[in-house]
Amino acid sequence: MQDLYRQVIMDHYKYPRNKGLISDSNALMIHLNNPTCGDEITIQLFTENGSIKKVLHEGSGCSICCASASVMSVALEKHSIQEGIQIISEFYELIKGMPYNIDILFKDAVAFSGVSQFPARIKCATLSWKAVEKGLQSIKEETHG
Repeated sequence: MQDLYRQVIMDHYKYPRNKGLISDSNALMIHLNNPTCGDEITIQLFTENGSIKKVLHEGSGCSICCASASVMSVALEKHSIQEGIQIISEFYELIKGMPYNIDILFKDAVAFSGVSQFPARIKCATLSWKAVEKGLQSIKEETHG
């Protein structure tokens, strides 16, 4: 099973989905970095009427960080903001080695379940998710005051 997970991670690393930012003033931009290992990510978040329309990403870092950004961008698309926050929460549970709801997570996200065995890599796997979470929380606060 670990070989399959490794293949999923390498596929998202070599052929990232939704990579590349565009010029659009309607997008919310969030930039985070992990000074411990040098991972850096910029997320471009597009929402409309309480839904996540698109998530783009650009950055540099290890294969775990880059692949996780790719998986996250696919996992959150076309969900409500509240659903997106729930998906992120379930991913965090997975990464910590805790019970999670498999029905909520995008199947490729499960490939990161082994990260819990490597505490130094948890920040790598969650960096892009934390960036989007920050953006979704700020949108939620703006709309619900």
